[in-house]
Amino acid sequence: MRWIFYCFLIIVILCGCSQKEPIVDMEDEILSTQDVEIPDNIFTSEKQNKNIDEEVNLSIKTYLDSYEELTNASSPFLDVLYEGEDLSENELKKFEKISKLTKENDENFLNFILKNTLREGYQTETKRISQYITSSNEILYGLDDMLSNITEDLNEGIIPEINLGSIISNTEAVNGREQKKMEDFLDAKDISTKAFGRDR
Repeated sequence: MRWIFYCFLIIVILCGCSQKEPIVDMEDEILSTQDVEIPDNIFTSEKQNKNIDEEVNLSIKTYLDSYEELTNASSPFLDVLYEGEDLSENELKKFEKISKLTKENDENFLNFILKNTLREGYQTETKRISQYITSSNEILYGLDDMLSNITEDLNEGIIPEINLGSIISNTEAVNGREQKKMEDFLDAKDISTKAFGRDR
């Protein structure tokens, strides 16, 4: 009986130790808003009324990689806002630029898949990818709109309270089930991407 107790105690201690390590690693990786580098490239395409064949995999990869880089760049600013703190004027400018690029990335990819004919087996899933990513970015869009509307108050030194709850409630379409469908599609088409922590 004593032997079983000691085995159980060792398992509990080992589990506790293994859970602590990732937390330390994550804290080491947290960027400050000053360290954020705004990505240079987003998805762009001028093509219209074309049949897109071999190029489609690279287009999806570029779009998703840009999404991941912009998401990582926006995270430190969102952390500040979630903690109820204010962004400085320089931080606001940086965050607004990231939000602008995020919106352009989404709009460019949506236009690309709607205005061209994609190869067989791609049309439905690329729309799913576009809708999922755009929905997840609604948080950024909402914050950017709010921050744009308070410019006058900022000039007077007043920063109104930001209601994140109303923005986050609009992103219910973003869930693990939809992400799994996208990842299955990416695997089936052999598309490597940084998005969703897949290619680090």
